[in-house]
Amino acid sequence: MAHPPKRRLRSQDWFDNPDHLDMTALYLERFMNYGITPEELRSGKPVIGIAQSGSDLTPCNRVHMDLVTRVRDGIRDAGGIPIVFPTHPIFENCKRPTAALDRNLAYLGLVEVLFGYPLDGVVLTTGCDKTTPSALMAASTVDIPAIVLSGGPMLDGWHDGDLVGSGTVIWRMRRKYAAGEIDREEFLQAALESAPSVGHCNTMGTASTMNALAEALGMSLTGCGAIPAPYRERGQMAYRTGRRAVEIVWEDLKPSDILTREAFLNAIRVNSAIGGSTNAQPHLAAMAKHAGVELHPEDWQVHGLDIPLLANVQPAGVYLGERYHRAGGTPAVMWELLQAGLIDPSCRTVTGQSMGDNLEGREATDREVILPFAQPLRERAGFLVLSGNLFDFAIMKMSVVSAEFRDRYLSEPGNEGVFEGKAVVFDGSEDYHKRINDPELGIDERTILVIRGAGPVGWPGSAEVVNMQPPDALLKRGIQSLPTIGDGRQSGTADSPSILNASPESAVGGGLSLLRSGDVIRIDFNKGRCDMLVGDAEIARRKSEPAPPIPADATPWQRLYRQTVTQLSDGAIIEGADDFRGIARTLPRHNH
Repeated sequence: MAHPPKRRLRSQDWFDNPDHLDMTALYLERFMNYGITPEELRSGKPVIGIAQSGSDLTPCNRVHMDLVTRVRDGIRDAGGIPIVFPTHPIFENCKRPTAALDRNLAYLGLVEVLFGYPLDGVVLTTGCDKTTPSALMAASTVDIPAIVLSGGPMLDGWHDGDLVGSGTVIWRMRRKYAAGEIDREEFLQAALESAPSVGHCNTMGTASTMNALAEALGMSLTGCGAIPAPYRERGQMAYRTGRRAVEIVWEDLKPSDILTREAFLNAIRVNSAIGGSTNAQPHLAAMAKHAGVELHPEDWQVHGLDIPLLANVQPAGVYLGERYHRAGGTPAVMWELLQAGLIDPSCRTVTGQSMGDNLEGREATDREVILPFAQPLRERAGFLVLSGNLFDFAIMKMSVVSAEFRDRYLSEPGNEGVFEGKAVVFDGSEDYHKRINDPELGIDERTILVIRGAGPVGWPGSAEVVNMQPPDALLKRGIQSLPTIGDGRQSGTADSPSILNASPESAVGGGLSLLRSGDVIRIDFNKGRCDMLVGDAEIARRKSEPAPPIPADATPWQRLYRQTVTQLSDGAIIEGADDFRGIARTLPRHNH
């Protein structure tokens, strides 16, 4: 394609600066030691960073170690200079105490690289849950031309002839194991068979959700998010992304041109339609903060609650990533929303075309997997937003509220949508695992399980522990889920109908810190309320009691994180970091 008129690039202040010949020599000199030539770096061609998130420590993103070759090819063929650099590893399944702790750390590291080094644009390689928001948060802060390349999901997993989705199978099998229906080896085998290839979660967990939302925001090429990692199209997408990275530099197309409020509202609607993860709420809030976009907690309900579920993908549906991709993936879901007038087609995207142009002709090809808007898998599939004296903000994912759960808890004649139950409170997951089967707790089908100390400050990092299963005795009776509430999160692969992301959290004095086992909680879906039925005088008395315990800081970063993190309702970002925006407009000082 024809490029706009050439302009002086940011990288030329390092490599072709006639006013600072000594500094130019210093910057050029060490790049020579692996064979790059001064002619390349002084050519005026765009220098494109490739933010490499793949490593042996991040198996979900490891495919990028191979894809980077095709990204390089695309950058070179479009007339750019590729420079690969590593990002901080964030592996959801393995990082203790939680990978959420590292999202802000990865953000900080990427901001410093994009700002302080001679890069004109960047390819953001993503995959595992936190890699996508951390990359887009940093891209917004610096605001150089950026484009997302997803690594893609694993191939579909199979066990005993049934589809087994990553994460989802573990929650299902742990219930079967507790009920005595399977042994340890069967539990492990089913889980292991859900991971048959390179790639991230093959369910609509947080990884698939966030890569779909990167596409819905307009930050990746159309169709990028859902291509399975081993498919040939993934390498082709990597090549095209590399080419496009050079073009957006010449067009000066930046995140600030794309990430508007309208784009974020598109993403909220898409999240509902795909049955997306509850982790989308803090991540989108964080990205919006860093993009300077006003996104309000109630937007999840106002713009997302009434959207129907169109993607028949686990955990809210049946199928997995391969068939979702072949059915048309996220563009096909967005096409349905566009026909219903629920997508803003004018939003700009990294393709250089509008979102409406991108979605032209993208109707689904498999109606078992992506359903028509008029015949959805479920109506009102978004997030219900709740508040009350236990918290100011929490959400509940309505697409995983089963008919059985609704019949048991929300269908009392004359009192539909309202439930009261006795609370049993756990301080962290260790307490839960130790005591859940204690018969002295008296847990029955009318009990509400509550976990606290699981938020950004309390854990630290906010842990995916709210999807607590019932005690073994109830599971053996066939009761698969109880109402659960917590100030932490739950895995995007979980099918638990939980009230979560409660803010403010217990560790900073939120209402959950005042709750006691035996208190009655009233949940009113109609009014969006969740309250402990405890008198004001008793609540005031409890405020004088010691706060629930939280673990001590274990690392320097944990201390810094706790001192700076905001609440989940606000995105759990570094307080004040959103003051820094578009910082690439000012070149950094020389280093000598």
